[in-house]
Amino acid sequence: MSSQNASQPRARRVSKRIGAIAESATLKVDAKAKALKAEGRPVIGFGAGEPDFPTPDYVVEAAVEACRDPKNHRYTPAGGLPELKKAIVEKTLRDSGLVIEPANVLVTNGGKQAIYAAFAAMIDPGDEVIVPAPFWTTYPEAIQLAGGTAVEVLADETQDYKVTVEQLEAARTEHTKVLLFVSPSNPTGSVYTADEIRAIGQWVEDNGLWVLTDEIYEHLVYDGVETGSMPVLCPFLQDNCVVVNGVAKTYAMTGWRVGWMIGPADLVKAATNLQSHATSNVSNVAQRAALAAVSGDLTAVDEMKVAFDRRRKMIVTMLNEIDGVLCPTPTGAFYAYPSVKGLLGKEYDGTRIETSAELAEYILDKAEVAAVPGEAFGSPGYLRFSYALGDDDIIEGITRLQKLFA
Repeated sequence: MSSQNASQPRARRVSKRIGAIAESATLKVDAKAKALKAEGRPVIGFGAGEPDFPTPDYVVEAAVEACRDPKNHRYTPAGGLPELKKAIVEKTLRDSGLVIEPANVLVTNGGKQAIYAAFAAMIDPGDEVIVPAPFWTTYPEAIQLAGGTAVEVLADETQDYKVTVEQLEAARTEHTKVLLFVSPSNPTGSVYTADEIRAIGQWVEDNGLWVLTDEIYEHLVYDGVETGSMPVLCPFLQDNCVVVNGVAKTYAMTGWRVGWMIGPADLVKAATNLQSHATSNVSNVAQRAALAAVSGDLTAVDEMKVAFDRRRKMIVTMLNEIDGVLCPTPTGAFYAYPSVKGLLGKEYDGTRIETSAELAEYILDKAEVAAVPGEAFGSPGYLRFSYALGDDDIIEGITRLQKLFA
């Protein structure tokens, strides 16, 4: 190497765009819990939003058959198997009442890719996306990757973690293009009522915005809450609305990686073009499994929901028995999101704990319980506990916390 070349500064090893992405906090906590378990420590992990049930047998059998069929060993359309897209059309009408066509559907590698593809197709650099907080960790990263800016609007436990039209209006600027809307919510489990959705939908329409609504937890609603899909409750939004969904949570298929986005045909076509270069088609075997899932009845789903409902009531009761913890009762998904502000600013074993991130580290070290701190969701002072794990583990894990803070 010449002296001239040696004196030249090295090029940046990682691009600014990718270097700015934060690791998924929920997956990080889950990975750490699993690593500690592998070392022999009796860690109970409340970190991952992953049903503990196996994928239903009929879905697995469909995948086994698909493996044997050579047609699934080849490339298929980038936007999804025609049979699956048709089934998603029928499933969407059955479950939410939304009328769509196959041209409105893009099958993706899980809901995460659907979210990224939607934002990539909708926004340009300088566009703003209003993101109600607490939010799932992936949303701001996907917005940033697409060149947009996430504008956070915080709703705390006093309003059941649900933003109001007044809050949204206060956050709107001339650069606002999209509202992100999530109900039932990850991480809080909150569910917007039909009337609340109509009010927000009207605000979106009045201001000429787009809306991306994530409905991945649509079947996990409790206590008879009257809710619904935004484009159904607000049909005037259908030309400016993207719906994200998938099989992961409903059918215990997190590892199969099949999701989809539903939207206007031109936007879906643009997102399909992106996917044709990024990944091509989703695994055909996984698509065949998803086809069996969405085409079948909801019996297995209902059975899981009964268990989640039981666990929901159990974990909320036990968390609220801890002095300094306030846990609202979630009405959807499978998460409890208690405020732990009453535990902060105190000394434990000679160490003063000021933040929920520090508290999460403390309980993992001392009680061998893994939870995700609110910092990951844009709302410090909280912890997220997934109750998508066995009853015995929930009881043991929260009992450990009760003893730790007794």
